[in-house]
Amino acid sequence: MAEGQLTATSITSLPLLHKGKVRDIYEVDKKHLLIVTTDRLSAFDVVMNEPISFKGFVLTQMADFWFNKLSFIVPNHLSGIAPESVVAENEVAQVKHRSIVVRKLKALPIEAIVRGYLSGSGWKDYQNTQTVCGIKIPSGLKESSRLVEPIFTPSSKEEVGQHDQNISYEECEMRVGKDITSRIKEISIKLYQEAASFALTKGIIIADTKFEFGLDEQNNLVLIDEILTPDSSRFWPLDQYQEGTSQPSFDKQFIRDWLESTGWNKSPPPPKLPEDVIQKTSIRYIEAFERITDLSLKD
Repeated sequence: MAEGQLTATSITSLPLLHKGKVRDIYEVDKKHLLIVTTDRLSAFDVVMNEPISFKGFVLTQMADFWFNKLSFIVPNHLSGIAPESVVAENEVAQVKHRSIVVRKLKALPIEAIVRGYLSGSGWKDYQNTQTVCGIKIPSGLKESSRLVEPIFTPSSKEEVGQHDQNISYEECEMRVGKDITSRIKEISIKLYQEAASFALTKGIIIADTKFEFGLDEQNNLVLIDEILTPDSSRFWPLDQYQEGTSQPSFDKQFIRDWLESTGWNKSPPPPKLPEDVIQKTSIRYIEAFERITDLSLKD
């Protein structure tokens, strides 16, 4: 395993339950899971052939930072169990600083997306319909404009290999229930507002982000997956922000832009990533982590 690189896990002391685009999930016992974040990178729902060094470290440690900081808003799935304690001694290197042991919960089949700025698919939607996911937006806004209030735009959570789809608030209610949808919306917007305000003090704009939720045995909402990382959010440098154009970013938008420029059809196999694109992406991930947390990355 190269320094700061893990493309696949090979843990045999626990049963493998699921291999996702980025994460490998193992069963610890009837109540807990081990989630290992690799350095695989997915763009347009296709996993690239080349890893991004230290990406798994960044995603895990940044999500842990936010889980702890925002725990006063909603409970999260962290168990407090050290990942190194649940694997064999010769497997510790695969989990150290890039994994978490979480409570088993019933995951809800939607993603809770909160948008504070007009970007990505929201900007395309607005240009065509003056709405974002069916929500009427004031006229006269530009690409990357700040919205008057953050908006909740849920999406479906599809099977691996299928694209998640934007859904209406009413469709979300049909999928998870009216009461749960209302609570998810309220909690998600609170999480976004708290995180976005904090990130601004660190010179970073969180343009949008996604959250995922599960239910515990008492049907309490619990925050799961990862939160407020460069993989699940758009992070923009505040000092370079300019309304009316796309923004430089600390997330994988850099790689998306490069892929778009190649004319790739967004189906496997992906093109080979140039070494400078890989390195610049890794640097962006690490900088986002260190600026937001004021910590040095543990490797």
